[in-house]
Parts: sequence; structure tokens; C-alpha cells
Amino acid sequence: MRGPDEQTSHMFSYLSPEQRVRADHPLRAIRVMTDRVFAD
Repeated sequence: MRGPDEQTSHMFSYLSPEQRVRADHPLRAIRVMTDRVFAD
């Protein structure tokens, strides 16, 4: 196709889910609870 040569964003992310979810996000508390349940 013709047009300006623009760089697109990257397809892959090299960050882990731990790095992407902020420290005070509610998912972290839910993870603690589910880890306890699955540990039993």
C-alpha cells in the first residue's frame, strides 16, 4: 500500500503480568486468597 511509512506498535510485550499490575490493585488481594485456597 502507498502512504507514509509509519512505525506500528510492537506486537509482543516483554513485561510479566507481575510488572503490569500495580502494587495496590485489587487483583493482588484476590491472588493471595486464591493461593491460600489452592494450597489446601
